[in-house]
Amino acid sequence: MLWAVAGTVAFINAGRPEWAAACAALAMVAATDLTMVIRHIRQGPHYQPGKDIPPYAPDRGRNDAFGTRNDAGRRRNTGR
Repeated sequence: MLWAVAGTVAFINAGRPEWAAACAALAMVAATDLTMVIRHIRQGPHYQPGKDIPPYAPDRGRNDAFGTRNDAGRRRNTGR
């Protein structure tokens, strides 16, 4: 983001308004992205949108496509 702001200032001083506008647009996109990242970090890993939404259920191996997380003694339906 700092490079985009510096590029905007440099291109304005150099008399290149098109490149300055491109750098300013890039700075705005970077600032928006940074704002969203910080917002999601502050919400935490298990943010829920409201009190009526229950917490995430544990996976318990249901989505294990490669069979790497099977518990001992647990049989999977592999189609054989």
